[in-house]
Amino acid sequence: MKRLNRLYQRRYPLREVVSVEQARELAGLSHDIGRQVAVLVNRQGRADMVLVGDPEAIFIPELPRSRQGAGRLRGLRLVHTHFGSEKLSQEDLMDMVFLRFDSVAALSVDAEGWPDRIQVAHLLPPNPSHRTHELLSPERYDHQTVDLHALTEALEEEFSRSQPGPELEHGDRALLVSVSTASRQIQERSLDELSALARTAGLVPADMLVQRVRKADPRTIMGKGKLAELEVRALQCGARLILFDQDLSPAQMRNLAELTERRVIDRTQLILDIFAQRATSKAGKLQVEMAQLKYMLPRLTGAGKAMSRLMGGIGGRGPGETKLEVDRRRARDRLTRLKKELEAVRRHRAQTRERRSKSGVPVISLVGYTNAGKSTLLNTLTNADVLAEDKLFATLDPTTRRIRFPRDREVILTDTVGFIRRLPPDLREAFRATLEELEFADVLLLVADAAHPEVEEHVHAVENILEEMDLQKPERIVALNKWDKLDADDRERLGNIFPTGVPITARERSSLGPLVERILGALPHGDNSRT
Repeated sequence: MKRLNRLYQRRYPLREVVSVEQARELAGLSHDIGRQVAVLVNRQGRADMVLVGDPEAIFIPELPRSRQGAGRLRGLRLVHTHFGSEKLSQEDLMDMVFLRFDSVAALSVDAEGWPDRIQVAHLLPPNPSHRTHELLSPERYDHQTVDLHALTEALEEEFSRSQPGPELEHGDRALLVSVSTASRQIQERSLDELSALARTAGLVPADMLVQRVRKADPRTIMGKGKLAELEVRALQCGARLILFDQDLSPAQMRNLAELTERRVIDRTQLILDIFAQRATSKAGKLQVEMAQLKYMLPRLTGAGKAMSRLMGGIGGRGPGETKLEVDRRRARDRLTRLKKELEAVRRHRAQTRERRSKSGVPVISLVGYTNAGKSTLLNTLTNADVLAEDKLFATLDPTTRRIRFPRDREVILTDTVGFIRRLPPDLREAFRATLEELEFADVLLLVADAAHPEVEEHVHAVENILEEMDLQKPERIVALNKWDKLDADDRERLGNIFPTGVPITARERSSLGPLVERILGALPHGDNSRT
């Protein structure tokens, strides 16, 4: 113990891994106790921590969260002993990646307790081949040529150069990740949509990582090797947040949070955050809060870092479990109250629909993929000023306008929340009070962004959601928006895909004549009464 404690008193060289005398001291100590010995050295050459492992490995405890800038190395280097001619192991490299060490070094110890060779590895800044680290060739302990001080300074400079300063971009930088059995092309298209969602939420998409797997890892969704690449890519692009395109289970979320020091969220959580930012009405806020609570309730567990010393269960009951149960009970109680309040909203809207029905005015509901141009079309038709932005989910709360069409026909136009592929089930359930408006429509006007490369997939996604909601009865008209952005070939192609579609440019009132005629032809006949 005295010999181990003396390791704290040493001044370690800044340019070399260790001095010749320190190499002999570490090797002799490790040989005498039959275990690996490690020293975490800071940039002042002082030992921050001395660790003793077993003959095969060193266990590194949770380190203080110092120097937590996303683009910074930790400011510590790891020097440890290995028996025989064993080089740096995969576990050593994983520790370097996940703990963001300046470098790791292995000092081999021979059978007599003498030092032999030293091998060094370090992380790599952004590079075309996306390599995460470099493993240097072993050198004799008494003939070290690598300059660790210069190397670390160069790495820090490269990492900082690859990341714009905070004055250039607002919001957290995010690394977008897709792990799926689908082809790379499909995953990349889905990540493009996730990137648009991220920008809508105020994030800055910094980089993308795609992995095609036969089966997702139930613990961490991806293997540890790919996780190491993910961690370095996040470091290289300065990402403080890792955003998965897939929905993560509570266990996967916990395990990933323990492996990385960055925040981890999934697609559902991102969409819920967007809805929370954009909900303005009381009903919208209630619906979003209910969806968020349903999402978070199964994730309220005691397995996070903050609860690591207060696990519930036999042998571990205590204040941690009490706080956890209080949080769960409050969440469940709040859910019960929200359901009652939303039921009141549904009854109020049902009464409003009943009054409309008695007035005999037909209802036209605008549906479609998010950001297809529904609100813009409503504004152009009714001279309204409903918020219409080039962002996903600009509209959450239903907007209703009364309008008089040609032939002296009065109609009610209703704008609804946009759809999206893989709409979170909790969100769909929460927004049932909003989507019920569609059940009482005489005509569903499906607005599609004809200029989008995935317009066909978007229309199918909307139709699938309508089918799941059992909304097949109302007359449906497909409006192909942004027709002015298409060339002749694309117009012919879309005309073949959607032979009954009506080309429009939602911003140009003069282009809407054919659409209005189609709507009039689909409305119930008679004196504005429902059929």
